[in-house]
Amino acid sequence: MSELKEKVIKEIKKIYDPEIPVNIYELGLIYKIEIIDKKKVNIDMTLTTPNCPVADSLPKMVKNNILSIDGVSDVDLNLVWDPPWTKDKMSEAAKLELNL
Repeated sequence: MSELKEKVIKEIKKIYDPEIPVNIYELGLIYKIEIIDKKKVNIDMTLTTPNCPVADSLPKMVKNNILSIDGVSDVDLNLVWDPPWTKDKMSEAAKLELNL
């Protein structure tokens, strides 16, 4: 894994779903992280539900956190609904945290 991708993941892990005490990376809301030309980041992410109360703010937080990384010049964030998020997308750590 590239150093930049590791930094991107670290920044994403700082963001928590306001209703679930787990960061959005471990929650499985990030479907794809792609680094292009060592300075542009493409992200595919979803939300736990289309009517999530943070549907406007959460993607902006992800984009802003990634843009704060030294060397990142652009972030293309796509909010996707297919495949729909399910609890199966959560990491084992997240499932343990939530007693699932």
